[in-house]
Amino acid sequence: MGDLGVAVVIEDDVDVRNLLDAVLQQAGFEVHSAGTGRDGVDVARQRQANVITLDVGLPDIDGFEVLRRIRQFSDAYVVMLTGRDEELDTITALQGGADDYIVKPFRPRELRARITAMLRRPRVAAGDDAPTPAESGPVGSAGPAGSRRGAVLQHNGLALDTETRTVALGGTPLGLTRSEFDLLHELLKGTGAVRTRADLVRVVRGEYYGEDTYISEADERAVEVHIGNLRRKLREDPQDPRWLVTVRGVGYRLAPKRAE
Repeated sequence: MGDLGVAVVIEDDVDVRNLLDAVLQQAGFEVHSAGTGRDGVDVARQRQANVITLDVGLPDIDGFEVLRRIRQFSDAYVVMLTGRDEELDTITALQGGADDYIVKPFRPRELRARITAMLRRPRVAAGDDAPTPAESGPVGSAGPAGSRRGAVLQHNGLALDTETRTVALGGTPLGLTRSEFDLLHELLKGTGAVRTRADLVRVVRGEYYGEDTYISEADERAVEVHIGNLRRKLREDPQDPRWLVTVRGVGYRLAPKRAE
């Protein structure tokens, strides 16, 4: 196994597949490839993939169906690749459980940087032994063992634990993707300050997107989709938001704190 684990490339274009193989091998992965959707699902299952790159336009079943099948047995990081820059594709991919979405042609350095950023912010699956935010105490307090301070951000019944990367609402754990967690964390720690869409793109993309990096409409649309997914999981009332407020034409901020 490679230093970073197993990567699976699901791509029918031979040239693109070979490029992805090379990029991921150089990054430190053990790489396995498939040219069809069905074969890709089998390889991802057999090899217990840590990271998957998934083409949308496959010859047998499309990438969205492949993603649906993979999510039945794996929480691997999935980056979807497509030749179409369409909002519906972005929404479908991210709502289906993809962690990122890149339009072809892509820069190998960008793909590698995005995957590196994902791996630096690991998921904690529900049911792991890590304490839930509700068990860890209020912001700035010690946890049950008295050793964890400043790890939990709380707001209107929502608790986000920065150490275990878990979130709970009223004590009930929420299953968030890496990007959803990072965006929620950014807004919570901002304590009401407005974050532009470009700011939040940089949160999702990691250090590859510096202050002088061009932010595309597709990047900003992806943030909007992530925020929409967050609101759905929080069961946010758009007419009376408790957590996420849209600042029209700018970005988002945290809703005011309410009396308990």
